[in-house]
Amino acid sequence: MEATKQTLLVGGLLVDVYSHPTVTSNSSSTDSDIPIHALFYLHGRFGSAQEQYVVDAVKGIFDDSYTGVGGERTKDLIMDHRNHGKRLVDQQRNFAWSEDPAKNNDQHAVDMYTIQTGSAQDVSFLIDHLSSFLYPSGERTIVEWGMAGVSLGGHSTWIALSREPRLSLGIPIIGCPDYTKLISQRAASSRIPFSPPYFPTSFQKYIKTHDPAQLAYRAKDASNPFLGKKVLVLSGKDERTVPWVASAEFVEGLEVGEGGVKRVVVEEGAGHEYTSGMRREAGLSVREWLSGAGARL
Repeated sequence: MEATKQTLLVGGLLVDVYSHPTVTSNSSSTDSDIPIHALFYLHGRFGSAQEQYVVDAVKGIFDDSYTGVGGERTKDLIMDHRNHGKRLVDQQRNFAWSEDPAKNNDQHAVDMYTIQTGSAQDVSFLIDHLSSFLYPSGERTIVEWGMAGVSLGGHSTWIALSREPRLSLGIPIIGCPDYTKLISQRAASSRIPFSPPYFPTSFQKYIKTHDPAQLAYRAKDASNPFLGKKVLVLSGKDERTVPWVASAEFVEGLEVGEGGVKRVVVEEGAGHEYTSGMRREAGLSVREWLSGAGARL
């Protein structure tokens, strides 16, 4: 059976809400006592909320996390990144640097980061208001929020985790928490100088103040926004688009504290892809998040 979908319009933003088909059809009056966990899932660059691989990823999470006991406990939420899917304004602005004028975007560094940060803000906006649209009569209560994303969605997941305290679970998949390392390597390979106009001074200043890698992610006190969170990092060892080396220092030094859990899986032989092994890891981690367990993460 396919996961059931309900599309909500929240303040002008379309959100696809997926439910497990079995628990939806078998729901009962006692379900109102069962708290809901809501998981955002964000697609990659050039993708959309409507693409089949995104729907399949959600189905995979349901298949691997659903126990069949206790009624409906989770909702998967999918939206388009800014300037993607039904929010697309200019496809050219999603391109990177290229020698082909038809595929070149001189503003790639700023465009990609503003899409990430804007979409992370959209997640916070939806956390503020989604319950009013999904459960207008207070039928259910969303008690925890999580976020997963692939590629561009993985970058956005890192940013949202660092800024939104209500996110208790984060699964960045082939994403990078250190934008300077990632984009400087990409610029160098394209022979683009790390200076204005490609990297405006104001933009560099913003990154040095707000990027996850510039925050107190190693600290063991309240200055660290990652403390107490469950973080599953999934990447490929042969990844070239978002090379693991750009993330390694941050991930290895990341401190989540006694109340948090960090698990890192860098899959041998995997490139820029969401593999079946990664899918299993994500599903099992969501399952443990729902149960309140965290040992495996």
